Amino acid sequence: MAVLIDDRTRILVQGITGREAATFTKDMMDYGSKVVAGVTPGKQGQTVHGIPVFDTVKEAVEKQKANAAVVSVPPAFAKDAVMEAADCGLSPIACLTERIPKRDVIEMVAYADLKGVKIIGPNSPGVISPAKRSKLGFLGGNNPERAFRPGHIGVISRSGGMCTEVANLVSNAGMGISTAIGMGGDSVVGSTYLDLFPLFEQDPETHAMVLFCEPGGTKEDVLAEWIPGHFTKPVVAFFGGKFVDNMPGMRFGHASVIVRPGSGATRDKTRLFQQAGVKVVEVYSDIPKALKELLREKEKAAGRKIAVPRKKAAPAKRAVKKIGKNRKSKKGGKKQ
Repeated sequence: MAVLIDDRTRILVQGITGREAATFTKDMMDYGSKVVAGVTPGKQGQTVHGIPVFDTVKEAVEKQKANAAVVSVPPAFAKDAVMEAADCGLSPIACLTERIPKRDVIEMVAYADLKGVKIIGPNSPGVISPAKRSKLGFLGGNNPERAFRPGHIGVISRSGGMCTEVANLVSNAGMGISTAIGMGGDSVVGSTYLDLFPLFEQDPETHAMVLFCEPGGTKEDVLAEWIPGHFTKPVVAFFGGKFVDNMPGMRFGHASVIVRPGSGATRDKTRLFQQAGVKVVEVYSDIPKALKELLREKEKAAGRKIAVPRKKAAPAKRAVKKIGKNRKSKKGGKKQ
């Protein structure tokens, strides 16, 4: 079992003939993802890496039986692309496009809700399920195995780049990833922590969660209110960009990273998480240690054994840089 995608996911790529889409489509295929169709209006009959291209999502779904979509089109066309996929019942829809007008995002998210489909993003790197060799989007680039090794830790990140870095840190510590999701860095996204956590609660392959969080918005606040009484697995969280707390009204990095008076500060989010039983680490590299401690505590309380590695895995060639209390990683960009 996996969250959102697995080895039965049949993927349609909207905008497949674009340079970036053609590149990550090849990476998805090399990883093992079942990419079955592409859509670019006016280019029906072409192929990209052997994948047939259609003019419409409807025809692609009818002929190739796609059940999920990746949207990589210019911002002005993203809303229509997502709605077209939603009309055909594709879910999840990973929207990688950034800089979409906020009104368009609000409309397409509301439309997807009406259609009963789930959007990841926009401004998301996608979703990956290592054990199922399936991914939507460009998480992990052309070498996802380096960071995303199969295991039992779920990852959700507001930063695309840090989604890969967190997975790499966890994997190098001898654990691994059940499903990792780049939630998207915009202020409005299709699926928040609150939308995704129930899926991880139901997934027997996920034993604990790691969150890479950021200042701004109320996504963490809402999750903290929901966790008690609903989520039974250990949760470790790290906040990047704590310095933004001291600069209210200024935006840094993602569109949603903005602290307003009385709202969005990491100190307040940390307090709410701690009250909900979430372990918030101050140093990024302490995430694996915190995970192992929480899993052992859960194992002891339950009186049964949970797979917690006792030995640290061999370090990767590239060391993971520590992030101190008041610094945000420079690797917080979209792509990895």
